Amino acid sequence: MSVISSTGLASEVLSNAATKLQPKGKGVGNFADAMNTALMQVSESQSKAADLVKSFQAGDEVDVTKVMLAREKASLSFEATLQVRNKLLSAYKDVISMPV
Repeated sequence: MSVISSTGLASEVLSNAATKLQPKGKGVGNFADAMNTALMQVSESQSKAADLVKSFQAGDEVDVTKVMLAREKASLSFEATLQVRNKLLSAYKDVISMPV
């Protein structure tokens, strides 16, 4: 991949991320709703990967690359969820240990 195309890809990813990070609506977003939505997406990707694996094991016409990509996507999303959980717990411990 050339420098130009990788830079174009990076700017495309950043612009997509920036639009997704913009607040929606006129009020402040609810953190619990955002976390719930993220957890539902992780659960959905894991169930989709499990369904593809079951279909592949049953001998259905399923492309092995789709199965592997779905499994990796589910794994990465779960790992990211664990990292967010660890950061939240760390922040909570920091707040609790602050002197009043």
